[in-house]
Amino acid sequence: MGAVTAHPVPPTGTDAETDAEKAGPGAARRRGSAGTRRVRRPVEEEGRRPPGWQTALRYLLLVVVFAVMVGPFLWQLSTSLKGPGEDIYSYPPKLLPSDATLGNYAGVAEIIPVWDYALNSLIVAVASVLTNLVGASLAGYALARLRFRGRGVAVVVFVMAMLVPLESIIIAQFTMARALHLNNTLLGVLLPGAVGAMNVLLMRNAFSHLPYEVEEAALVDGANVWQRFVRIALPSVKGTLAVVAIFAFMAAWDDFLWPLIVLSDPANFTLTVGLNYLHGTFADDQRLVAAGTIIAVLPLIVMFACLQRYFFRGVGEGAVKG
Repeated sequence: MGAVTAHPVPPTGTDAETDAEKAGPGAARRRGSAGTRRVRRPVEEEGRRPPGWQTALRYLLLVVVFAVMVGPFLWQLSTSLKGPGEDIYSYPPKLLPSDATLGNYAGVAEIIPVWDYALNSLIVAVASVLTNLVGASLAGYALARLRFRGRGVAVVVFVMAMLVPLESIIIAQFTMARALHLNNTLLGVLLPGAVGAMNVLLMRNAFSHLPYEVEEAALVDGANVWQRFVRIALPSVKGTLAVVAIFAFMAAWDDFLWPLIVLSDPANFTLTVGLNYLHGTFADDQRLVAAGTIIAVLPLIVMFACLQRYFFRGVGEGAVKG
């Protein structure tokens, strides 16, 4: 009979335990310590908590920024709630009114038709939001995803349009509005800000971060440009759309110089122009001015509160979600 070659057989669990017992507990400890050394990672400096003085300094800076940004609004709110017998120029100043009243808001409505002016501003602002969302998204998608001659020149033109101050072209705008018979109309107030250059660049930047593979897959499935824009691109940039909507609403609602120039009929005044009449020649009640300011700021706060969820999502736009 021939010789049989024996192959090594790995020890079973029982044999391994027996060998471990023969080697003694010292070997197990050495193996455990070696294994621990292999998996141990050095502690990174970035993972350590900052010192206490740095944390205190950060919170102090936050408090200072909060006071600078929110302090004037709180002071205007306090002034609008103070009664006629309370001194608003007292020193030290008092933030909380001792005799709070809402009569100042009713006084604003008695001096000027504030709600009619607010309605005019709302019409212009909502129309500006719609035109900017449609126009800026279409232009931004074309600049980011489509290939055509002169695309780089168009981007440069939009950038240069942001550098031109309004005061340098406002006479030309008024001449054009008068030639088109749009002066003293809300449409004339709307058209210069219907599509903002900054909003176009914001949409272009958002669309440029979308992965091309998604659109290529849709193109293979037979989707045309309009279908890719509506079904793929727009749903992926909701955060930037919210940013454009907020910026367009704020620009149209807070605009004062252009409506003041193009409007002459008090029935078409926007809220910012109408509130200017609270400063009279013989009467200048700062309580009424503060109440009018709060009325003008309140819609902006409400709009941002409604869209802040999408506003802060703009950072992660363009990512493919599984």
